[in-house]
Amino acid sequence: YFLLCVNYFFYGETVADYFATFVQREEQLQFLIRYHRFISFALYLAGFCMFVLSLVKKHYRLQFYMFAWTHVTLLITVTQSHLVIQNLFEGMIWFLVPISSVICNDITAYLFGFFFGRTPLIKLSPKKTWEGFIGGFFSTVVFGFIAAYMLSKYQYFVCPVEYRSDVNSFVTECEPSELFQLQSYSLPPFLKAVLRQVR
Repeated sequence: YFLLCVNYFFYGETVADYFATFVQREEQLQFLIRYHRFISFALYLAGFCMFVLSLVKKHYRLQFYMFAWTHVTLLITVTQSHLVIQNLFEGMIWFLVPISSVICNDITAYLFGFFFGRTPLIKLSPKKTWEGFIGGFFSTVVFGFIAAYMLSKYQYFVCPVEYRSDVNSFVTECEPSELFQLQSYSLPPFLKAVLRQVR
């Protein structure tokens, strides 16, 4: 029940944010969107009342324990999936770069460990090596820079998704923010002095 309540709340928020123009045309949905948070709160309150009414003597501790774990589990799983969806709507780059970086780290750590691994990393996993860990780390950093540079050139990956009622579809057109444009930075004066001395 609480899983349904939390999903109703989060996905209702997403619909209200990104499908607002579509929802305004449907009278049945207007009521649900207008009172969405109140309905969500009422559903949660009904669940809480059902929990209180279901309390049994000598089992209070176990019931509160399960109630707390239900909320923690929902916080970890449903909130996380909701944030992933929000990231997708803000631009595909926020989804593709982290996911592909994890994949790159796994593959390169395995390859470096397989070909160069000699020093065990932890006893818990004896096949993991320091060489694989360090090789995976540096290759992932390099991959992250390259992937972000390549994807930031395309509006499809960096622009937020918007629903346009005139064409009745989602569009990804925008002027990319400064975050996705190459910037020039100068070194701090003390670092320039150190580099001159090294030369």
